[in-house]
Parts: sequence; C-alpha cells; structure tokens
Amino acid sequence: MNYKGSCHCGQISFEVEGICEQALECNCSHCSRKGYLLWFVPRSQFKLLTPEQTLATYTFNRHAIQHHFCPRCGCAPFATGSDPNSGEVAAVNVRCLENVALDEIARKPVDGRSF
Repeated sequence: MNYKGSCHCGQISFEVEGICEQALECNCSHCSRKGYLLWFVPRSQFKLLTPEQTLATYTFNRHAIQHHFCPRCGCAPFATGSDPNSGEVAAVNVRCLENVALDEIARKPVDGRSF
C-alpha cells in the first residue's frame, strides 16, 4: 500500500510504502509536545517528493534522529535516522498521512523520557 503525506501547507510532500497498522507514541519531551504518532519504516520505503533543501531539521539529546519540519508552516511530517538492527529508517508522523483513520491505528507507548 502506498500512502501520501505532507506538511500542513504542502511545501513538503512524500510517499511511503507499507501497511500502517501501529504507531509509536513516545513520551519524550519532544514527541509528547508535538503529539507525534510515529510509524518507522526502512528508508527504502520512503520517498521524499520535494527537494531536501526545503526541509528544516532539528536534533536533540543524542542527535540520533533528524526531525524534519517545514520552515513555512512548522509542521513536522517525518524524521530520519538509523537503527542498529535495521539500518536507515524513516519515522513517519502518521498524523500527516492522507486518508488514514487514526482510530484504527494501534498505539504502542514508548518510554522515551528514560533514554
């Protein structure tokens, strides 16, 4: 299945391949403030449709994840990073995907505050 996603204003758009059945709901200071619901996929399943130079990026703590956001509208539709077990990953903010019923997505709590 292919999903399309974007920031609020549409300056950043992307596609992601897979079946989104579960999203991580992290309680770290960053994710909880933004209300992220993150779906991690291999980077090869994620395709950015807009030029990378349109992205603004924020990192914190261990600087392992690059949180990308739109400099125009401030929306943060995805992040990128690497997982020691699975290689390069994209963390898609499920709230930024089109035609996804959020109440049908299982939420898995993650204790990011303890990292």
